[in-house]
Amino acid sequence: MTSSNPMIEGRRADSARRRQRVIKAINEAGAKGTEISVSAIARAARVDRTFLYRHGDLLGQIHAAQANPAIGEDGVPTVSRASLQADLANAHGQITRQAAHVRQLEKKLSELLGEHAWRESGLGAPADIDQLQRQITTLEQQVVELNAQLADRDQELDAARAANRELITNLNRRP
Repeated sequence: MTSSNPMIEGRRADSARRRQRVIKAINEAGAKGTEISVSAIARAARVDRTFLYRHGDLLGQIHAAQANPAIGEDGVPTVSRASLQADLANAHGQITRQAAHVRQLEKKLSELLGEHAWRESGLGAPADIDQLQRQITTLEQQVVELNAQLADRDQELDAARAANRELITNLNRRP
């Protein structure tokens, strides 16, 4: 069923030329290892993106090319933009972790050097600091125990006062 309308024939020929440019752009991008995306292929083929979306077979070829890395002449897959971006993100993560670790080590070193200099200068804490720390802990425990005893005695005193009030009230009610 061939149409004799020259406008329809011209439109079909234009569409076929654009399809060939798109296929060529996909093949070249795969061979060169350049970016393979709808926008990049549309730019390279000098067509509108809607042309690619209207032709599902071309869109499928683009997605297939994105999923399958191109194989170079030496049999090794070529580097894709996505793999480079993933490598870059991994490198940034590793740098961040290493920088945090370096800061932690620098802080620890600074503390140790400061403590050493403080002790060597003679201005530092006395050598029996452990004994003083133990004494502080013992005294803090005694304070807690004494506070508990005081609270118990306060409760007993309050109970005794309440009992006394009740007794006095009962004595005052009797004739």
